[in-house]
Amino acid sequence: MARSVYVTGIDRGDGRQVVELGVMELLTRQVDRVGVFRPLVHDGPDRLFELLRARYRLAQDPATVYGMSYEEASVLQAEQGTDELVSVLVDRFHRVADDYDVVLVLGTDFADTQLPDELSLNARLANEFGASVLPVVGGRRQTVESVLAETRNAYRAYDTLGCDVLAMVVNRVAREDRDLIADRLADRLPVPCWVLPDEPALSAPTVAQITQALGAKVVLGDDSGLARDVLDFVFGGAMLPNFLNALTPGCLVVAPGDRADLVVGSLAAHSAGTPPIAGVLLTLGEVPGDDILTLAARLAPGTPVISVPGNSFPTAERLFALEGKLNAATPRKAETALGLFERYVDTADLDKRVSAPSSGRVTPMMFEHKLLEQARADRRRVVLPEGTEERVLRAAEVLLRRGVCDLTLLGPVDTIRKKAADLGIDLGDSQLIDPAVSDLRDGFAERYAALRAHKGVTVELAYDVVSDVNYFGTLMVHEGLADGMVSGSVHSTAATIRPAFEIIRTRPDTSIVSSVFFMCLADRVLVYGDCAVNPDPNAEQLADIALQSATTARRFGVEPRIAMLSYSTGTSGTGADVDKVRRATEIARSRRPDLKIEGPIQYDAAVEPSVAATKLPDSEVAGQATVLIFPDLNTGNNTYKAVQRSAGAIAVGPVLQGLNKPVNDLSRGALVQDIVNTVAITAIQAQTPAG
Repeated sequence: MARSVYVTGIDRGDGRQVVELGVMELLTRQVDRVGVFRPLVHDGPDRLFELLRARYRLAQDPATVYGMSYEEASVLQAEQGTDELVSVLVDRFHRVADDYDVVLVLGTDFADTQLPDELSLNARLANEFGASVLPVVGGRRQTVESVLAETRNAYRAYDTLGCDVLAMVVNRVAREDRDLIADRLADRLPVPCWVLPDEPALSAPTVAQITQALGAKVVLGDDSGLARDVLDFVFGGAMLPNFLNALTPGCLVVAPGDRADLVVGSLAAHSAGTPPIAGVLLTLGEVPGDDILTLAARLAPGTPVISVPGNSFPTAERLFALEGKLNAATPRKAETALGLFERYVDTADLDKRVSAPSSGRVTPMMFEHKLLEQARADRRRVVLPEGTEERVLRAAEVLLRRGVCDLTLLGPVDTIRKKAADLGIDLGDSQLIDPAVSDLRDGFAERYAALRAHKGVTVELAYDVVSDVNYFGTLMVHEGLADGMVSGSVHSTAATIRPAFEIIRTRPDTSIVSSVFFMCLADRVLVYGDCAVNPDPNAEQLADIALQSATTARRFGVEPRIAMLSYSTGTSGTGADVDKVRRATEIARSRRPDLKIEGPIQYDAAVEPSVAATKLPDSEVAGQATVLIFPDLNTGNNTYKAVQRSAGAIAVGPVLQGLNKPVNDLSRGALVQDIVNTVAITAIQAQTPAG
């Protein structure tokens, strides 16, 4: 039977969706088949399940997720009793559990359910499901003493009812009380108790949610602008100078539709980043003329302006009653929620306590989760030279919300801030540097001139060179002001890695810089090298690439079994190309006899057990290779792209190896998630020197 985790509470308003999302993230790191079951559901779409389904690419039939509606449960319990209700729900749970390695159970929500003693019902269901319980206690607007008492009582209640309580989570406590509550609960319970502070961005509605709730009309703005969180409301009535002083970051300006001065002033302030606002809501059904709207669109492209027919007072009443919700349409809130969960919950401890059956394979999702977890464990600083590029800014937001690493973004600072404001992105404490005017430029010029003096580079020439964002970023890494660099979303590979060759250079124990791609297939992750850097390596270089790739694979959780690829297997072929691979295999084995290395070997014999059984039946690598080394760039580059496109694989890379410090290149077609993964890889490379 599947191991199950039952997330439940004691009352409404505990914000447990953060915990449910965090537990799902944890479970999908361990296994590739995670089911979801909600015993009782309200009518209408289930926001959380839709979020889980979209985020974790769940293939589960939605019809199997739900036991029954609250209305059905209330009738069944009244007519046939609790035993019958529980019996039906247990039967429906097992239909899910039989098909999955682990099941996340979403407990009842204590909201308009008409069920007596809901806590006891959750406890009984957990016991009947054979699930461990993770109770969540809400602490919003409560005193420290009240939170302490309620948490202890909640534990006692579930423990007394026979539940296997994994741990306790207290959520939404006042930020200033969080440490005190955590300290006082640390030795009061026999299980861990993790305390999460209230996070305004999670309860803040987005502009899109406000638009929908008020039935507002979108006058200006795009999807990105409508996705912004509304952290505050500022109501316009004062004259413009006084009004501008009242603006706060992330606020929604609410003003009569005939106050064109407030509209233009708000958007001008947003454009300057002082402060960036969420948008403008116009009341009275009035909208400024086309000339004002044209100016507004130019001042702050994408920033939403919406209009409602009512006046300000009833609009304000409805606004203050709104609360943001996690759903599939708010992926940025999900990143914030996960960042909060992972910061305050000891996920390693919870992972052990859950003890879900580990999968024997590594799926793409597991691999991506592991990257973020590994990077976050020893936080590093990564410099992103392309700080004005939209994809880089969106990736930076994800990295910051998840607490993956610290960031430095390069480029004109005002341009970066304006672009971030237009996108509704909060860069938090990120360091922003303009190489052209930075105080570091003079020192970097002297350093670069010294490094390249043998090439006739003078300080004057170096002063111009180091203003280039890639050279500047590489020098930051060289000087220890950043731990790694990622570039290439709008620069060529040569522009990204040439500064690294000149400044950072190769490690003493390696003769060549090479690269690998992590090829995330449906059921495993393979390492391909070298598919990006070396056109035609000789035997010694090919052996070096193989050993570098094995080290990289192991560092990222892939046990290296190395296949030295050729067009023939074993001793069946001859010729210069095969001989090169055979010689490279011998060199690699002599240098690292502890590694499992096979070659020459054809691709099919390397990865397909049935072919391996015929061609190399006694090999420890054939049929189960994880690191595939191509004989030349032509073969490697074409193969990785063919597998990526025809097999639907996710290709993460290229990841450079052999440099003294990590610098990595992006594809110019890189997606936001590609950038996130590459930055995480770079941060991990910076944690410990390769060995």
